[in-house]
Amino acid sequence: MSSATPLATPIPVGAAIVSDSLRAALETRRSRGERYTLAEATAILVPLCVDLAQHHEAGQEFFLTPSVIRVEGGVPRLNLMLARGAPTLPRDRNCLAPEERQGKPGNARASVFSVGAILYEMVTGESVGPGMRRPTEIVPQLPEALEVVLSKALVSDPAHRPDDLRALAQALHNLAPEASAAVPSGNTDKLDGDDDFEVDVRLSMIPPAGPRVEIPKTAAVPVVDAYGVVAVQAQRTINRNDPTTRLADLKARLESDTRPRYVVIQDGMDHGPFNAVELLQQIASHTFTENSMLRDTFSQEERMIKDWEEFAPFAEQAKLQREIKAEKVELEKTITAEKKATTSKALLGGASLAVVTLIIGAIVLKTRGSRNDTVTVTGDTAVNVDVAGGVKASDKSKAGNAAGLGGRLPATGGFPMLPGGLSCEGAQAKYVEEMKMGEKGAPDLTQGQFASILNNGSYLLGCGVPDSTQVNICAAVQNGRAVGVTVTMQPPNPGAQACVANKVRSLSFPSNPRLDIARTTFK
Repeated sequence: MSSATPLATPIPVGAAIVSDSLRAALETRRSRGERYTLAEATAILVPLCVDLAQHHEAGQEFFLTPSVIRVEGGVPRLNLMLARGAPTLPRDRNCLAPEERQGKPGNARASVFSVGAILYEMVTGESVGPGMRRPTEIVPQLPEALEVVLSKALVSDPAHRPDDLRALAQALHNLAPEASAAVPSGNTDKLDGDDDFEVDVRLSMIPPAGPRVEIPKTAAVPVVDAYGVVAVQAQRTINRNDPTTRLADLKARLESDTRPRYVVIQDGMDHGPFNAVELLQQIASHTFTENSMLRDTFSQEERMIKDWEEFAPFAEQAKLQREIKAEKVELEKTITAEKKATTSKALLGGASLAVVTLIIGAIVLKTRGSRNDTVTVTGDTAVNVDVAGGVKASDKSKAGNAAGLGGRLPATGGFPMLPGGLSCEGAQAKYVEEMKMGEKGAPDLTQGQFASILNNGSYLLGCGVPDSTQVNICAAVQNGRAVGVTVTMQPPNPGAQACVANKVRSLSFPSNPRLDIARTTFK
């Protein structure tokens, strides 16, 4: 048995796996990280093809999937009662011929496709569909002759797909002659067509042969010392279960198939067909969104992009980018509105100051006139305009500090405005010191208002944080940005800590002129 990475396709609510079926055996091996060998697979499928041919010759049509195949004592049998109903499991649906996807049971030509899809899943551990790879890319030990047989069986257009199950049984037997108990008597030439039609492998679900999608096992990563200096380059084993790595692998697999096969239905019009590269570019540029309808012209599957396992992650990324951009626009609008409000208050304060000055001047002139211009100065007073709160009088010494700031931070709306680049603790200490001098109230936003942003964790991607590392984050937020950030890790990792801190500083938070402290921990 060969090893394989299990795929995490969920089972729909209400669906179940038939306990004594080939599907149950496949899922058991998948849970162990195992696949069928080519000999094991052909030992099951060769006699199954002969059995299926007899059913179709009797005029029977059905849906062929691993869930309707029983293997008793090494002998496969079709559970015809179950085969009359359309499958509900996603991996079973991937085994259906395109013409069966609308709910109509298939003939011998459809069963040829299903046998090919079942064989592909047995020996590779993966399913037929967008982003699928050639079998030898997954298991290099498999013979190239297997790919030739599969490319003919998995032709998407039934008009160019063979329908001779006995010929398919003979071709599979030839791949592993020692595995079959009985030798079929089919003519493999019929897998290439006859006088009425020609098999066209250009329409096969198997991607065309070309440059292999190389998935590296290791990557060079910088080792940073305590002073932030790169000391050496070290090789680290790539974690294939890391979300970023899985997304990169999926993108490479999709783009390896350059055939235009995807059509997007939007505003009542068909757009395309596109190949995978073009489709991903359109999603990234927001031309198509997660709610756009996508049809694979090869498999004839049609559903929203967000419901395609292969394309949903890219649509989600594009949606997140749009939301971040919208938040920045709203933040800029808020800042602009605050600036306008501040300017209006300053003008109002200036006008008030002018009125007060005129009144005082009039009183002085009147008093001087009544006292024969004799004035006794008993004390100096000054008027200070507080743009956040109107007009108030203070001692001259206090007015001087207010006018020159006396070393204090600039303020917005009466609150000290902190510069960026501080630590979380430093920002908190600086703000508290300033607030004590200004005698303002405490912050008024709760931790919960930051949870959807700080607790998201997507900003950890790309910083090389190991799965076993505990990450502690403290963010001091003012006016929608993190002016102070402290990141600690157990075990320590200075390079990753600096990377995560920079990611947090680039996030957009709820806007508030007061300082809020948010903390989170990832374990």
